[in-house]
Amino acid sequence: MASINSELETSVGESRHEFECSSTFTKSGFEKKCESPETKVPGKCRKVLVRIKEKLLLMKKNVEDRWAQLRLQLQHSCGPGSERTKIYQIWPGKNVFFFGGRLICGPDPRGLLLTTSSIILSSWIFAVVGNMIFVSTMDPGIIPRNEQACLDEVGTRKKSVKINGVELKLKFCRICKIFRPPRSCHCAVCDNCVEKFDHHCPWIGQCIGLRNYRFYLMFMTSALCFCIYIFAFCCRRIHRKLQHGGIGLLGVLKNCPETLALASFLFACTGFLGGLLSFHIYLIVINQTAYENFRQRYSGSRINPFDKGLLGNVKEALFPPLQASRVDFRADVV
Repeated sequence: MASINSELETSVGESRHEFECSSTFTKSGFEKKCESPETKVPGKCRKVLVRIKEKLLLMKKNVEDRWAQLRLQLQHSCGPGSERTKIYQIWPGKNVFFFGGRLICGPDPRGLLLTTSSIILSSWIFAVVGNMIFVSTMDPGIIPRNEQACLDEVGTRKKSVKINGVELKLKFCRICKIFRPPRSCHCAVCDNCVEKFDHHCPWIGQCIGLRNYRFYLMFMTSALCFCIYIFAFCCRRIHRKLQHGGIGLLGVLKNCPETLALASFLFACTGFLGGLLSFHIYLIVINQTAYENFRQRYSGSRINPFDKGLLGNVKEALFPPLQASRVDFRADVV
């Protein structure tokens, strides 16, 4: 680069000298005696650009040669080591090696994979129990009561709201003394008005409503996966007994009755949970609650004003923001 700068300075000095020699100062001002200075200066610039290009090409060639030398040195240093035979490659035992001999397994690593997957899949029971506790202990969406309202005054009024152009009448709850919001219902078991009431689940002893519906779906999904997993292993054991033991179904019932009983129980649980989960998937797609579907609220010509299309319904059911509880049960009584 220093040589290029010196050449540029020399060329500029020569051009300046020729310009000064070809110009004179007279009384009328500055006169140029050079007839065509435009043709000389571009010529000098062209020569400078050619020299710069040659220097850059030379530098590129030097870099490429240096890189080729370094690559040959690396190949020479790593080549002999990579061609050497490792001890694990000629080991006379029946072990199976992974990652270049760093992991040593027995002759049949499938047992390790099966045990690892069994432990991981068995941890589903914690997900099932966790979801069940979470669903059964959270506020499903209880609506606060209006203890100060006068029953005679409020009961005679009528209210209605419009949702997407469809007018819906609000029903008055004489127990909670409120006009229930749309899609709400008073649960006779819990004795509460629940927002977006779906049903009261007797298996967990809690209402399913606006705030815990998606967690209820997670509970059913995890329980169904766990039942299918255990049922598959029960069927595998029964199949082995029938195939290798040479005994019939009565022999299996005599030798391992617990496996057959567990398989029968899990078969019933799988069918029940699968049917229930399929029904709720159908309800999500059409954006209805189980209570609305049971009462046939939108059958016939009645339009469902809450239907937002397939993607909108799925998003509303599975990915809604978790709303805060409308009742502060830990507040002090005034």
